[in-house]
This record gives sequence, C-alpha cells and structure tokens, in this order.
Amino acid sequence: MAWLKKLVGAVIVLGGAGAVAGWALSAPIRLDAATVAQLRPGDASKGKRIFYAGGCTSCHAKPGSKGDARLELAGGLELKTPFGTFVPPNISQDRKDGIGAWSEEDFANAMLKGVSPSGENFYPAFPYASYARMKPADVADLYAFMKTLPAVAGKAPDHKLSFPFNIRRGIGLWKRLYLSPEPVIALPAGTPDKVLAGRYLVEGAGHCGECHTPRDIAGGAKNAEWLAGAVAAEGSGVVPNITPQGGTKGWSEADIANYLETGFTPDFDSVGGAMVDVQRNMAQLTADDRAAIAAYLKAVPPHPNGYPARKPAS
Repeated sequence: MAWLKKLVGAVIVLGGAGAVAGWALSAPIRLDAATVAQLRPGDASKGKRIFYAGGCTSCHAKPGSKGDARLELAGGLELKTPFGTFVPPNISQDRKDGIGAWSEEDFANAMLKGVSPSGENFYPAFPYASYARMKPADVADLYAFMKTLPAVAGKAPDHKLSFPFNIRRGIGLWKRLYLSPEPVIALPAGTPDKVLAGRYLVEGAGHCGECHTPRDIAGGAKNAEWLAGAVAAEGSGVVPNITPQGGTKGWSEADIANYLETGFTPDFDSVGGAMVDVQRNMAQLTADDRAAIAAYLKAVPPHPNGYPARKPAS
C-alpha cells in the first residue's frame, strides 16, 4: 500500500500548490505607478460629462428619486441576477457611509481596477470591466465632479449572494480573464476621429456592452458577439441587438443621435424600460458626443441576435 500513500501525498501536495497559486492569482491588483502619475487635479466641469456618460445615477440614485434628488447617490437599488442580488452602494460624499473619504487614487483604483481602498475586489456588477478603458485624466475629472455632489448618510444594504459567489477573492481570477484596458473593436487605420471618439464613449464610460452583449457561464462578456443583444440580467426580457444587423438596422447616424437626445425612434415610438434612464443620461451629453456614439454603432461588426428567439405567445 506504499504506492497509495505516495499517491495520497502527491494529491495533497498538488492540491496545496494549487490553492497557493489560486490565492496568488486572485490577489487584487492596484494601478501601477505610471498610471497613478497620470492622475492630476481634475476639472469638475469636464467631469460632469463623464458622470452622465457613465450613467452613475441609474444605479446609485435613491430608488424612485426625481430631479435634483437623483444626485443624492445613496444607493440601495436591488439588481437581481442569476448570481444573486447586488445592491449598488452609497457613493455620495458622506465620509462614513459613502466615498467622501476616498482619495483620487482610491477612486481611480476602483474605476480602473475594481479594487476598494481596503484592498478588496469589487464585484463586476460595478462595470469596471468597461471603465478600465477610460483615460486616467477623465477619471480625475469625474472624481472632481463627484466632490461637488451632496453627502448622504446611510449605508446601502449588503449584497445577497450565495456560495461561491460570496467569496470576493475569487473575483481576482475573473478579472484575469475579462479585465483589459484594450478596445473591444479594433478599427482600421484611417478610421475617422468621430468613430474613435464614439468607441471610447461606448466601450468605456458608457459601458453599453455590459447590457447589450451576451455573457458566458462565468458572467464575462462574449466580445465576439459585441453589442449583439442579450438576455436581460434581471427578469426574462431581452436587451436589444444594437449592431448594424439588429433593431437599428435601418436607422441612420442622425436617427441614432436623435434617439439618444429625445428618446424618440424614427417611427415616432418612444424609449421604454431600462433604456429610459440611459437616454436621460445621454441627453446630457453634447451633440458631438451623441453623433460620435452613433457613428461608432454604425461601424461595429454586424451580428445576429445574441439571445434565443422568443417563443410566440400561446
């Protein structure tokens, strides 16, 4: 039975080595010194544009709030997903319950690396997998704008997640697969600046792919089907295909830009569902920004719908 003891010993050693490797690979990774050096005192007026491009109010405003109250970023909205219920936190300027005590570097690590000031991995329900493509200067501007918003006391409830999704450390392994600052769509040399600007807004701060791209079993975006539409993370609906082969196939760039500004389609239908909040944010951008987004959406590769065909009503 000596061989059996050796086998068991080998399994224990390999298992231990695997655990050590997994622990090392899942460690939160902060920004490198070169990126931190690109941070600077931000411009709040420029940061306001990034704030609305990023749709911060959509998840972090008090549920049901209207008007200026939407700038009270107390969190608390419940996002029910197959992985459990995520609750966006308080990101107001309250120093105890929000992010008022965060430094600019803390904020940049959260946005670009998904790492908290205490060194924990954030869950990617916070769309840092998209924000990772943002320029440090834009993150600094956003931080400056956030500093102008009100402090709101009160912590949002904790996430409600079951094992193994309640183990934050494991998110470090997920990041190694899905977190990259590189653009999703490689555009050819000579691509117009307007399209490049649209790519930056859509793939980065706008994080459109977080909802409009199908996901694999681990919750990572299937970038080979970029913007092809997806089963909604919540409920049984679908998020539409917005590639040139999708629901906006017959729309011109002007049609898309007008929809983002007014909420009306070329057929005079109006925006609905979760897109209401998104369109409200897009309306705060400049006309040039909306035109750039439209130009990019017309330039991305066409794909068939990234979700199963819906069954006809019985």
